[in-house]
Amino acid sequence: MTQTTQNQAYALKELEKEAQMGAMGEETFTREVRCIDLSDFEKRKSEIADQLWQAAVEIGFFQVSHHGIDLADIRRAFNMTESFFSLPNEVKAQYPLARNAGWENKSQVRPSTKTPDQKESYQITRPLMDPLWPSEQELPAFKNTMLAFESQCWQLGMKLLSCFALKLGFAEHFFEEAHNPNRETYQSTLRMLHYYATEQSQQGMWRAGAHTDFDCLTLLFQRPGQGGLQVCPGKDHESQQWTSIEPREEVITCNIGDMLMRWSDDQLPSNFHRVRSPLPGEYQGPRYSLAFFCQANKDVEILGPGAKYPPISAEDYLQQRIQANFSKG
Repeated sequence: MTQTTQNQAYALKELEKEAQMGAMGEETFTREVRCIDLSDFEKRKSEIADQLWQAAVEIGFFQVSHHGIDLADIRRAFNMTESFFSLPNEVKAQYPLARNAGWENKSQVRPSTKTPDQKESYQITRPLMDPLWPSEQELPAFKNTMLAFESQCWQLGMKLLSCFALKLGFAEHFFEEAHNPNRETYQSTLRMLHYYATEQSQQGMWRAGAHTDFDCLTLLFQRPGQGGLQVCPGKDHESQQWTSIEPREEVITCNIGDMLMRWSDDQLPSNFHRVRSPLPGEYQGPRYSLAFFCQANKDVEILGPGAKYPPISAEDYLQQRIQANFSKG
């Protein structure tokens, strides 16, 4: 079997697994998504790396506190996000999603649900953004605010990934070099998300169907009172037992993505998560979140320490997954 055929078979296997995750399942309160304190990071790096590795191997999800991103900056980014999505659709449509950057509306169709997620999003991928920024007249200070926030997310993502590099036997700055923001091949992405307000009649619809992320590591910011995120922790996804993660603005929820699962020769699981619609009596209004996806530069080769899978470029890997998750119009 050629490397190309092997990579296609791997991608198909991932899609088949995701397609089986559309059921409601059941909620469990017995599994903990651990919160890891990153204070005194350099002094405690070995201890923190052990904690991150254990949480990632056993659960695939974890939260981090004392992470170094100021709460005022997070709130500012959320305010800008809400302002952007408040623009008329005809304005946002001037900046359409293309090649992992720009605005889309209800175009993401999950294999698990086969229906569009009930949201709109705007993706910031630095090398692709020149024609996609709203003007200063449309949205003053938007570009500078969101680029500064994206940079902070990248720095935190690289700190966390340096811990996984050490545990995998790679050089400490291996992933930082693989996610170099100064290269035109950079493809890490800050995604702004707006899930639409729901009505009682829409309660059977998913705001975001069950899925895994395509990247190495995701940093997710949530607003208090705007819940719905559920994760399927652990390696046994067939149980379809879901754990809700209450949004707290002072912590960041993180999860391993498919790219790092492959890079780790499956030592680190990329697990399913979804955003359910509000239940009767819950907040029915709009939900905003911010997600930063650490995605290796296009020309970087993904090959695990034990070479369990054939090498593949990060560009080819990401394109396989994106093509399977967005409608063709």
